[in-house]
Amino acid sequence: MSAEMDEQPAVLRRLLTEGAEAIRATAEAISQKRPRFVLLAARGSSDHAALYAKYLLEVRLGMPCGLSSMSTTTAYGATPRLQDVLVITVSQSGGSPDLVASTQAARAAGAVTLAVTNNPDSALAAVSEHHVDVLAGPERALPATKTYTASLLALYLLAEGLRGGDGAAETAAPVPELAERILARREEVRTLAARYRFAGRMVITSRGFGYPTAREAALKLMETSYIPALAYSGADLLHGPLAMVDNVSPVIAVVTEGRGGEALRPVLDRLRGRGADLVVVGPRPQVEAASAGFVLPVDGLPEELQPVLEILPLQLLAYEVTLARGQDPDAPRALAKVTETH
Repeated sequence: MSAEMDEQPAVLRRLLTEGAEAIRATAEAISQKRPRFVLLAARGSSDHAALYAKYLLEVRLGMPCGLSSMSTTTAYGATPRLQDVLVITVSQSGGSPDLVASTQAARAAGAVTLAVTNNPDSALAAVSEHHVDVLAGPERALPATKTYTASLLALYLLAEGLRGGDGAAETAAPVPELAERILARREEVRTLAARYRFAGRMVITSRGFGYPTAREAALKLMETSYIPALAYSGADLLHGPLAMVDNVSPVIAVVTEGRGGEALRPVLDRLRGRGADLVVVGPRPQVEAASAGFVLPVDGLPEELQPVLEILPLQLLAYEVTLARGQDPDAPRALAKVTETH
């Protein structure tokens, strides 16, 4: 896991230099079919990447998007009507039977199908009309790190391609170097991790483009350190779950620099008012107003690209918390690299 986290700047750079043109061409081919709606299908970390794509497509393109319930076809045998619908299936391995079966059913029902994977030879890629390779290289650690950030960047390039823009790779060009700067601050994250060594539970919150990051961070913490980590949209946190937050409850807030971060500010005020142990990943003013945090260097990067960077210190945090608790992040109990669901 440690080595693969460190590979991420190189993976992101490779995707921009070697993969961007192919993604743009795929987006152009899909655009010619004029899909009216998007359905996204995924599991695990890829599900959070799909949620990020949902925000991208709804905000940047104004295109209605939904997250698919694959069991409607695989378990219940429902027959969907998907003419003029784009179905995007996101999967690291492209091997889970339910993803393959639901994509087959979508294509048979008239959908335009696109697989986003790290395996162009996978069963999912074979049954899809279009395929995007995230070019992350073999990922051996059970917790997904480089395939997750590569999927985010690939989906950004795809969304911008569907908009008809041709400058997406140039806009994203600073991302690999910024990622290097973040990953070089491991000692800072190790110090931060000490406060969670004995945590009984954690709450992670964000809004907008940062919400998928909150969900992915919660998964990373649960699958490596076994700490129950609950992820909420800041808006949903106020609708009930805020009651469980007190002065001993660790809360991590992912504050995107932009409209999502602005929308989260009232939530941060409420959390501070409850005396929460609040850690912020985001802009310096918000970090300085919290109990602790990690200042995220975004250097004017558009809000929709910041999730590629936001997750990096949280990957490191999950890794360091796991070590601090005397556990092995490379061998999470009861897990396999390729999870086969039906």
